[in-house]
Amino acid sequence: MKTKIQSILNYTFAGVIALGMFAFTGCSTDSSPSMGTFEVRLHDAPADYDEVNIFIERVEVNNTTGDQGWETISEPNQSYNLLELTNGVFEVIANVELEVGTYPQIRLVLSRDANTVVIDGVSHGLFVPSGAETGVKLNVNAEIREGIVYTLLLDFDALRSVVKTGQATSPGYALKPVIRATNQAITGNIGGVVTPFDARAVVYAIAGTDTISSTFADEINGEFLLVGLEEGEYDISVEPREEGFESTEIDGVSVDLDETTGLGTIELDAI
Repeated sequence: MKTKIQSILNYTFAGVIALGMFAFTGCSTDSSPSMGTFEVRLHDAPADYDEVNIFIERVEVNNTTGDQGWETISEPNQSYNLLELTNGVFEVIANVELEVGTYPQIRLVLSRDANTVVIDGVSHGLFVPSGAETGVKLNVNAEIREGIVYTLLLDFDALRSVVKTGQATSPGYALKPVIRATNQAITGNIGGVVTPFDARAVVYAIAGTDTISSTFADEINGEFLLVGLEEGEYDISVEPREEGFESTEIDGVSVDLDETTGLGTIELDAI
């Protein structure tokens, strides 16, 4: 009898210890979600305007494949002159900690009436057909990982985004955003110098028949940098904006991940 009672007590005591350990372990579990950093950088493919000013009210991401799940990650409420964001210059429009996971879409909500294009010193309003209501949506499939910075590059193509409307004698302008989104981690760059500086050259990176990126060579030192190019080969076209110079092309320029391919000095011949 004594042995049987002792066995029951031992079993009960062991159960209490096990339950206590389970309860202790459960209470000590860190339930906070894993987080990663999401950064959004805005840059531009140039255009022959004085200014193209875009007013961004807020930046949102979506962790669903539909119109549900939008989350505001930044509220810049600020105007950006896209023509200042060339040759590797960019603006950070969002930098935030997000839960680990995949975010299929990003959305830029633009002001309806605070966007302008300046042409020959005259400022014109840029009408935004739907940007103020639904935002400019981009499919990005950004995969946020714990402890990792995911940098999204948004190439806002000012040249193709500004559309002339109305009569030739009384033109108006609309903003129909054309934006290329790339994950910086899978891109590289192409850089160099174009001479003479006064040729005011524009440099294009072309894949097949598509112009992937472009930039103006600096008018002071001729330097240029084409950023956010996915790994592969590109044909580089250099076109002078001033008369008296010939254009030139360099075929088969390779881009590697996280590297800048240097082309040295490209000299445009005089006509």
